[in-house]
Amino acid sequence: MAQLLQLENRGVVRLSGPDSRSLLQGLITNDIDNLNGNAALYAGLLTPQGKFLFDMIIVADGDDLLLDIEAERKDDLVRRLMMYKLRADVIIADDQASVWALFDGDAQSGISYPDPRHKSLHKRVISTENPAPDAAELTFEEYEQRRIRHGIPDGSRDMAVEKYFWLETGAEKLNGVSFTKGCFVGQELTARMKHRMSLKKQLVAMKAEGSVQSGDTIKAESGKPAGEIRSVAGAYFLAFIRLEYLDQPLNAEGILVSPVSAAP
Repeated sequence: MAQLLQLENRGVVRLSGPDSRSLLQGLITNDIDNLNGNAALYAGLLTPQGKFLFDMIIVADGDDLLLDIEAERKDDLVRRLMMYKLRADVIIADDQASVWALFDGDAQSGISYPDPRHKSLHKRVISTENPAPDAAELTFEEYEQRRIRHGIPDGSRDMAVEKYFWLETGAEKLNGVSFTKGCFVGQELTARMKHRMSLKKQLVAMKAEGSVQSGDTIKAESGKPAGEIRSVAGAYFLAFIRLEYLDQPLNAEGILVSPVSAAP
């Protein structure tokens, strides 16, 4: 049976005008040329040093582009895009539509698209009204557990702004970066990390044998800090952690924690 959840922490920005695609192509980590039909694109907008600023899911609405982004940081993203716009023929506007997560069903209104990050998150819908009135409620806790178990970050809740490198967020396995498209902001360091360096830290899905909280420090058996807990849903959480410690006993405030096996 279909299940539906309005993602109240997400918002929408609309890009209109003939230069919309070329503007984004020079900025974001993914290849806008792969945005066809109802396929969506996951991408980041980075600092010149390759660190996270914003993430977004992009979908086409006719000739326009809709950016599914963090609601609380929508104005910040608009200002950043305006800074890069210069003389490009693009209108960047707040869109009042809502973002919905839809499992096991089809939308009756709005723009529906498979979540490009992982098939387990089924579909997202951008709509000004309830896109599936007959669907059962999908609780936020259920959605969060599935998201976290698959190692999928949710904006700045999980990715520290201007601190985490894009590849440290798991962006490559979540289809969030193209290494063939050419230049984008932060491209040089992102490519260097891919081809010349091994990651030392990364966002990882983990499970606790007790109650943990966002912000708790994860410690190795030796007592050394190994990482930090980001968002939590039940026993599952995302942690930004030094990879060298993952094969060792770990705890957060005395609670045993361990990596989650890769979910299908």
